Amino acid sequence: MNKIVLEADGEDEGTRIDKYLAESFQDLSRSYLQKLIKDEQIIVNEKIVKANYKIGANDQITVMIPDPKVLEILPENIPLNILYEDEDVILVNKPKGMVVHPAAGHYSGTLVNALMYHCRGNLSGINGVLRPGIVHRIDRDTTGVLIACKNDKAHNSLAEQLRVHSITRKYEAICFHLFPEPEGTIDAPIGRHPVDRKKMAINRVNGKRAVTHYRVLENLKGFSYVECCLETGRTHQIRVHMASISHPLLGDEVYCNAKTPYKLQGQTLHARVLGFIHPSTGKYMEFEAPLPEYFQDLLIKLKA
Repeated sequence: MNKIVLEADGEDEGTRIDKYLAESFQDLSRSYLQKLIKDEQIIVNEKIVKANYKIGANDQITVMIPDPKVLEILPENIPLNILYEDEDVILVNKPKGMVVHPAAGHYSGTLVNALMYHCRGNLSGINGVLRPGIVHRIDRDTTGVLIACKNDKAHNSLAEQLRVHSITRKYEAICFHLFPEPEGTIDAPIGRHPVDRKKMAINRVNGKRAVTHYRVLENLKGFSYVECCLETGRTHQIRVHMASISHPLLGDEVYCNAKTPYKLQGQTLHARVLGFIHPSTGKYMEFEAPLPEYFQDLLIKLKA
């Protein structure tokens, strides 16, 4: 059993416990967290609470996460582009088309399969059987830097940094149309699409707060090369936010209605920079993944 203790502050006061936990553990599903509450694995100020409990300003929340089951996902000798590695963390440059962790229809060939082989089983177990080591993820067709944790101490540290939005995450994308301004901020809540449950959408009723800061790097022919800095990390955040202001990502077959004039495999989105406080040394570290070749070639075409 893994025991995690959280301290609520004034900004959390009045928030339902299940919503607070979803904010704190962004890589654990809401249903799983609600099951922990039902199973009496969530304790507030030494008392068992129900899902409708509202957080107090100085509450101490103890979360008991059961030990992961015996691992059933197999290690696979898949080459990794490693940017950095030590006893606590490993950062890789994920290629386009690679799924981060096993799920229905993708139980092999994932980043987790590759990490299990490379790390010889030394990965954090907080996220259970299917997602060992995974503290955050990027979409299958998004490329770039991603961090995985080798032990639970590192995982807890990175998860907390994600919760308080202190991790630096900069993405680069090619969007449809030119922007009237050089930079801006999109502050719009994201939740499940009300009709298509496979999609996310701006949802001002049930969505979670989502903030994306963007900056135009270069104007292209009918497109814009932009940098997006994440303040929060919702599912498909950049893709949903940019589409919501009529600048969908080039190649995005889910959130873009415009026809893509180039042969692409999904959205042109690259996780360029990741910065964090190292869980053991306490020092800030920042890593950068170079643009993939297809992205560089596309920029050349759009500048010609």
